[in-house]
Amino acid sequence: MAKVRKLKHIKLLLAVLLIYAAVLNIPSLLKLLYPIEHKEIIIKYGQMHKVDPLLLAALIKTESNFEPRAESRKGAKGLMQITPSTGEWIAKTIGVNDYNEDMLFDPETNIMLGSWYIEHLTNYYKGSFELVFAAYNGGRGNVDKWLKDKNLSSDGMTLDTIPFSETKKYLEKLKKNYNIYKMIY
Repeated sequence: MAKVRKLKHIKLLLAVLLIYAAVLNIPSLLKLLYPIEHKEIIIKYGQMHKVDPLLLAALIKTESNFEPRAESRKGAKGLMQITPSTGEWIAKTIGVNDYNEDMLFDPETNIMLGSWYIEHLTNYYKGSFELVFAAYNGGRGNVDKWLKDKNLSSDGMTLDTIPFSETKKYLEKLKKNYNIYKMIY
């Protein structure tokens, strides 16, 4: 319980700092909290795959906090937290020779594969931000299943409910980070 309370205090302090910095218009402080590392690579592949570079930065902030060697409990790797199997599928699809999962720790390769995948999901889900990033986090197969479930999707095209709490929280955090990146940059 004390851990939860401490976490809430830290979140409140960060929120107050963000508001304070925004009110005082202190861009340098905000840029420290919300950096864009690997900017040239993000811009290059964002433009190539028609993904807003600020969205890519927000996604990387959300996924790995710009830590190229990040690895999740589920084995997702690198800046954009790509699983080895998804990385292998993307690499095969786009013709990357000699792919191996260690390549996911290379910022350029990771951003290239991840931005291509976002473009792919965007085309597949006809531009729906929620579906694209629910699939990015929770898996395309799961999102497709959810869309067929009348309890989760009344129209088969949008989600009324996301059954994975992790994916729901992920979408909220990504949207918040994206809005902050748009405000700062």
